[in-house]
Amino acid sequence: MITPRPEARNEHRRWLLELTTLPTAAGREWRIERWVRLWAEARPGLTVEADPGGNLVIAMEPGKDAAKGFSEGPPVFLTAHMDHPAFVVERIVSPTTVELAFRGGVMDDYFEEAKVNIFAAGAKGEHAAAATISERTGEQTPYKRFLAELDAPDDQIALGDVGVWELPEAEIDAEGILHTNACDDLAALVGALAALDELHRARKEGAQVRDTRVLLTRAEEIGFIGAIGACRNKTMPEGSRVIALENSRSFIDSPVGGGPIVRVGDRLSTFSPALTAAVSKRAEAIAGAPMPNASQKLSEAPKWKWQRKLMAGGACEASVFCAYGYEATCVCLPLGNYHNMADLDAVQSGINTGRPRVGREFISLGDFDNMVDLLIACGEDLPAAGGLADRLDTLWGERSGVLDERTG
Repeated sequence: MITPRPEARNEHRRWLLELTTLPTAAGREWRIERWVRLWAEARPGLTVEADPGGNLVIAMEPGKDAAKGFSEGPPVFLTAHMDHPAFVVERIVSPTTVELAFRGGVMDDYFEEAKVNIFAAGAKGEHAAAATISERTGEQTPYKRFLAELDAPDDQIALGDVGVWELPEAEIDAEGILHTNACDDLAALVGALAALDELHRARKEGAQVRDTRVLLTRAEEIGFIGAIGACRNKTMPEGSRVIALENSRSFIDSPVGGGPIVRVGDRLSTFSPALTAAVSKRAEAIAGAPMPNASQKLSEAPKWKWQRKLMAGGACEASVFCAYGYEATCVCLPLGNYHNMADLDAVQSGINTGRPRVGREFISLGDFDNMVDLLIACGEDLPAAGGLADRLDTLWGERSGVLDERTG
């Protein structure tokens, strides 16, 4: 199996810290797009194209700088979205007051007197203007709207500028946990690029891999608009196999640090069983053994961690792709402080003792590394199914004789 070099792992961490701190919002993903285009330009043999909705497709050129072509089979698409819940400037009320629309899903409790940084890309260069949410205003559909008071007058702020929560600087702690502004879904985006980078490198060195491409969608946080557009525009060829990548809210049975999750479904649907099983089979191949069942001790679990869960706490683009007829599933990273909502369990339950506050999202770097490993493995070889029928045939051959033990 293709394994990322140690220096590549370090590079992936740098990408994580860079990308997950870039301001982005549904419809205003241009900073992410610019970073991705520069990343691809530095890698001869990769192409970047935008579809009619502005979604990006990064692909390896057929036969470019490679000893071999692609192995047989339909294209494999790794997909992630480029936006994160954030504010967008809709109206400049006065030199010190602006109206912001929030594009994404966050509980009302977290907005009261919240601190925001508005990133203005004015003539004097990009800078952050500090502001405080003061009150709701105007229509609340399709977006929540708020007045925000600037700490100081700022004539560089313009309509369409992105505002994000004021948060501490991103960091990787001693336990290998990344704390940053927007893991969802930029950490998964980095995972897709990291896997493609390693597949592209191996292919140039003569390895044969699948035709693996990356689709980066826009405006996921307001209802999968980019993904819907990609399906309607047929951005992915018919018959493509789609692995949607996400960051999903962690629960007790899906912990941060427990490994990347092969997500069998979400709150909207269950995903393509054959593809989900095929991805799971690749995870088992990396781990060297299946996850332990109820007749085994947890100490028998493989050291390479992964999880297989429904993750019904939210919805993801895999449901969209399935609805439009694609074979699709999801691999996600378990996420802490989902959508920057700190202490969310207590706030939802009404047992929090203080005012709800936003916080940095967090993921495990171990989970991230294993996600990259799994995506590379899928880009090397993705079977048609998970082999369940073969397992059942084996069981039948070994044990069907017990059915002849009837009495009467």
